[in-house]
Amino acid sequence: MDSTQLVKGVLDLAVLAVVADEDGYGYDIVRRLRSGGLEDVGDASVYGTLRRLYAAGVLTSYVVPSDEGPHRKYYGINPRGRDVLRDHGKTWRAFATTVDGFLTTAGVDQ
Repeated sequence: MDSTQLVKGVLDLAVLAVVADEDGYGYDIVRRLRSGGLEDVGDASVYGTLRRLYAAGVLTSYVVPSDEGPHRKYYGINPRGRDVLRDHGKTWRAFATTVDGFLTTAGVDQ
């Protein structure tokens, strides 16, 4: 199965979870997602997700000067974003449990 379609479906949730732990700038968030197991996540997808989540009012942003190049735009989660993360996290867990049940019934090893 192509994991890129799965990533698209849960990228909002994954990005919110990553920035809930610690604010980050675009490429830092990409790196953290990849090191966490989402190796196939694309840079453009993450940057687009950050912009969309910010426009939706679930992320804050601020600019930090960088000694290594251009200023970096950092993103952090706000209280509304924490509510969305909690709600979507519950939905994801219920969905994953349901699919896991189907796989177990079908005899698919984990």
